[in-house]
Amino acid sequence: MDTRARVAVSAALTLGLLAGCDDAATPAGPAAGGPAPQATGEPWYDEVAAASPGGTTGGASSPCPIPVSFPLADGWTAKAIEPPKGELAELVGEALTKRGGTTVRCEVDGRSAGGGFLRIWAADSPTVTRRAALESFATGAEEKIAGQQFRDLRAGGFEATEMTWLATNALAEEESRHWALAVQSAGQTLVIAVNEGLITERTDVLPAYRLAVRGLAKSE
Repeated sequence: MDTRARVAVSAALTLGLLAGCDDAATPAGPAAGGPAPQATGEPWYDEVAAASPGGTTGGASSPCPIPVSFPLADGWTAKAIEPPKGELAELVGEALTKRGGTTVRCEVDGRSAGGGFLRIWAADSPTVTRRAALESFATGAEEKIAGQQFRDLRAGGFEATEMTWLATNALAEEESRHWALAVQSAGQTLVIAVNEGLITERTDVLPAYRLAVRGLAKSE
């Protein structure tokens, strides 16, 4: 089995460990507060349009137990992150659910619709700034990163900071582009992250990410 195949299999097994329950599909309204395209092409690709909405998630009783709600792309589903059980599994789960001072709260899965997935993380410190949370998150993975860029923008009902960077996976020896956006709500700093992968392109993942961040709203 070649390197790319091993990485793809490893990624599939990891995602299987983290799968939880699906969110109910509730029709979502039009995404609000999204900025007009500003920077076409590398690295932001603002010309990539938001996906069509097919539901919504967020709030304490949802599979994404966070103090914001956001629209889901059609065919994408929200799943709670549930670490594996058992002593060894708990150690593995810790490695998969903690990153750069954040803890993953849920995953939005679009693989059945031909896309990838995005994840929502909560900063462990309630006082961390948006930019600091993004910097720690990006450097928290076991990857070599480069080309970090930041911008401030409006994301739905929130002031937000967005970061993009390139990461090189040591196992696959392949470079991918990542995007993440941070907002603050109800005393929490939240990071919404998405990236290209071995089997996904930016056009697979950015439409759902654009829809989610442009439709962010406060939730209990």
